[in-house]
Amino acid sequence: MHRTRIKICGITREEDLRAAVASGADALGFVFYPKSPRYVTPERFAALAAGLPPYVSSVALFVNAGLEEVRAVVDAAPVALLQFHGDETMEECARVADAVKRPFVHAYRVRPDTAPADLLECELAYRAASPWFSGLLLDTYVDAYGGAGKVFDWSLIPKELAPRVVLSGGLSVQNATDAVARVRPWAVDISSGVEASKGIKDARKIADFIAAVRAADATIESEHPHESSTGSSPGEPGSHP
Repeated sequence: MHRTRIKICGITREEDLRAAVASGADALGFVFYPKSPRYVTPERFAALAAGLPPYVSSVALFVNAGLEEVRAVVDAAPVALLQFHGDETMEECARVADAVKRPFVHAYRVRPDTAPADLLECELAYRAASPWFSGLLLDTYVDAYGGAGKVFDWSLIPKELAPRVVLSGGLSVQNATDAVARVRPWAVDISSGVEASKGIKDARKIADFIAAVRAADATIESEHPHESSTGSSPGEPGSHP
C-alpha cells in the first residue's frame, strides 16, 4: 500500500496538536529556533508533547544549535527525530546526533540552479558520514530558515532519490495532491501552508491538507496496486544503532 507520511511542523498550541493528531498526522514538528514565530522552549515542548498519543512522532527542529541546546530538548521530552535546518556541517550533524543518540534529517535548500546530481551526492555523503542519518528534507532556498511558503522546481528531484526524501517548501492544500503524485516522496512536511497566522494553525487547513495527500495516495495505489512506499524511512524506529 502506498502511504505518504505527513508531518505538521511548527506546533505551538495544544489545540493545534490535537487537530493534527485527529486528522491523522504521522509526526509533529517543534521549532527550537528563537528567531522563529513558531519557537517553543524545551519546557513548553514538554508540556505539548505530553499530549502526543502513541505512534505519533515528535520532531525537534534546530537552526545552528549547539550540542547543549539539543541535549536540553532531548532531555525535556521524547524526541524521535532531529531536524537540522541551518548551516550545520555534515560533521556537526553527525557529532550531535551521535551524542544524543537520535536519528536526524538535514534540510537541503534547493536553488533554481541545483543539479539533480547535487542532491544524490549530498545524500550519499551524509549516509557515509553517519549511521544516524535518516534522509534529506528538501526545502526551497530563501534568505530565511524555513516556513517561507515558496515552492521549488520538483523536477530537480532525481526519481531514484524521491522515495527517500521529505518534501517541503510551499506545500499547501491546493498543491498537495499534485506534489505527492508527481514526486512520490517518503514524507511531506508543511508549516505555513496550514496556518491562520504565523505560529497559529488552522484545523480545517490541516484536515484538508492531509485529505489531499491521502487522495494522491489512493490514486497512486489504484494505478499501481503492487507498488508500495520504498526506500529508507526517515525516523523509523529500529533503523538506527
